[in-house]
Amino acid sequence: MTTPENLVKAKTRQVLAEYDGLYTHWPVPAGFGKRTIDCLACYRGRFFGIETKAPGKKPTLNQVKTIRDIELAMGRVFVIDDVRSPVLDELREWLDGLRDGIQDDHRISPDQVARRPI
Repeated sequence: MTTPENLVKAKTRQVLAEYDGLYTHWPVPAGFGKRTIDCLACYRGRFFGIETKAPGKKPTLNQVKTIRDIELAMGRVFVIDDVRSPVLDELREWLDGLRDGIQDDHRISPDQVARRPI
């Protein structure tokens, strides 16, 4: 059964899939380790997070703390609570700005990473 929040997650994943080279991690809550928000991501050297909610729902107190911690570390957070949320457009505009405005001269190719000593 697809929940309203899962629909929002699916739409968010669809938007993120439009960007080559974007890293995402969608942790599966299992009761171990530190809690976090739904998605942790990095694009063109910029760290950001996404919290998805069913329409009308708000982040929990733990999620609000995590969001604040990410923002204090100069990361960006998007809270998306509907498949038609204007925050999806804001996310797209932000990612487009990174794609168009940041040179990737510092990028390391995968074969260079494999050769680096540990």
